[in-house]
Amino acid sequence: MTHARISEALTALVFEPRLPLDEALDTYYAPDYTHRSDGTTMDRAEFAAMVARTRAGITRGTVTVLDELRDGSTYAERHVFEITLADGSTQHREIAVFGTLAEDGRFRHLSETGFSVATDPAA
Repeated sequence: MTHARISEALTALVFEPRLPLDEALDTYYAPDYTHRSDGTTMDRAEFAAMVARTRAGITRGTVTVLDELRDGSTYAERHVFEITLADGSTQHREIAVFGTLAEDGRFRHLSETGFSVATDPAA
């Protein structure tokens, strides 16, 4: 059984979307998926709406996995992403993700938090 990975989901959903949003979501997220980000929990429909808004505003992005661990249905990952938005601005953030996988290997729940990081290592 294959297990979902955040880096692959981010790439498919927003950084290099090649599939319709619903199909990409179905690939990585279980029907009962919940997403918690910085204290706010969304059900799958709310998460899909947020991803649609995000997808429309990003012109390109990359993700670099720093740490990733899976133990049974428990999943943890830390990554850095860099994105360019439609208005030309950029964001560079480090994100920590903790969650659970459904029996079929898709994400059932993820909780994440993160912070902006300097793009210049000397900063």
